[in-house]
Amino acid sequence: MNFDESVSYLFGLGHETVAIKLGLENVTRLLRRLGDPQASFPSVQIAGTNGKGSTAAMLDAIARAAGVRAGLYTSPHLVSVTERVRAGGLEISRDEFARHATRVREAAEGVEREAGALPTFFEQVTGVALSAFADEEVGLAILETGLGGRLDATTAAGARWVAVTPVALDHQEYLGNTLAEIAGEKAAIIRPGTRAVVAPQLPEALEVIVRRCQEVGVEPRFATEDVEVEEAGADGRLRVSLRTSSAEYAGVRLALRGRHQLTNAAVAVALAELLAEDGFEISREAIVEGLETAEHAGRLELDERTRPPILYDGAHNAAGARALRAYLDEFAPAGVTMVFGAMRDKELEEIGRVLFPAARHLILTAPANPRAATVERLLRAVPVPPSSSTIALAPSSRDALVIARTHTPADGLVCVTGSLYLVGEVKAQLEPNAGES
Repeated sequence: MNFDESVSYLFGLGHETVAIKLGLENVTRLLRRLGDPQASFPSVQIAGTNGKGSTAAMLDAIARAAGVRAGLYTSPHLVSVTERVRAGGLEISRDEFARHATRVREAAEGVEREAGALPTFFEQVTGVALSAFADEEVGLAILETGLGGRLDATTAAGARWVAVTPVALDHQEYLGNTLAEIAGEKAAIIRPGTRAVVAPQLPEALEVIVRRCQEVGVEPRFATEDVEVEEAGADGRLRVSLRTSSAEYAGVRLALRGRHQLTNAAVAVALAELLAEDGFEISREAIVEGLETAEHAGRLELDERTRPPILYDGAHNAAGARALRAYLDEFAPAGVTMVFGAMRDKELEEIGRVLFPAARHLILTAPANPRAATVERLLRAVPVPPSSSTIALAPSSRDALVIARTHTPADGLVCVTGSLYLVGEVKAQLEPNAGES
């Protein structure tokens, strides 16, 4: 298959969240037919509701600063599926993606003949990533779970080091209706023989995670909460100090914006320290450099090349909305033009209650995704009386962007939020050479 054919094939498999229902049997069979590529490198697996992607990006930058050739697997992508697979800081090429996808398809069809079920989209893309990492001879793979943990395809990689970032309510239809149930799914990545980092958690989630550690005989490393903000820059970046039981990191200017990144940085540092204890040559200087150079598109990502500038943030649940609102209150107190679109299975009223008051102009739209909420449904999530001076309904993200630019002065700020799918659509419009896929 060429790249376009591989993308058509993979997306023809259906939405990636169905993988949670199928367990690990099929992805294990798939990897076996690929020669178990995950056995050729050590790996880190990161689960959690919020912050796992940012934590993975920070750890990847730390590893590379230390001279470790790292593979990074994240989801979802914004513009191109190749964003999900990076080695040595570089996105996999389209040709390489197609080559690995062809191998994976052949293996997946063998699994279907053997077991009667074709591996899902996420299982096959995970196969692409692990196959690519083996070919690239990475020294460490960093794997962000797609959904949950217990039955997530990345769990089949058998990571030696694992982390659970903050757990909140999300994807209840797949993971459970209570915080404890969701925490149980995430904490299942903590297995006998692993080394585990645990982020600060709500008490209900923490109890479940600690109990899991006790059940499997793992002593958790709790990410430090001794983190202080030394200075908040006008660009939204924070200079911070972190203290762990073994080191102090002072004057670190975090590359990723938002105060919620303090927790993510603490988890990344804890993972880096565990890796150093286990033989990786990761110095304090490398940890600082990684925190100061990490990149994670679509998460409080400020694009100042456009006029007006655009802030992208894929806040898709209440916890993410609160993090974005805190950032806007601190760094954009005059209000923003907000372009909002979300999936229909989200806590729309709660997200709207948190976010919409920060918008001087609110534009509701629906990304081109079958799970997207209609603009009429989003309108019902607007608090009464509305706090925005204007509310517009846009049938597409392209229309929404036109309206946003009309309402916003050159020195104002447009905030695109509610879904990474929406963020990706808008970025693809403004970066036409990226090639959506």
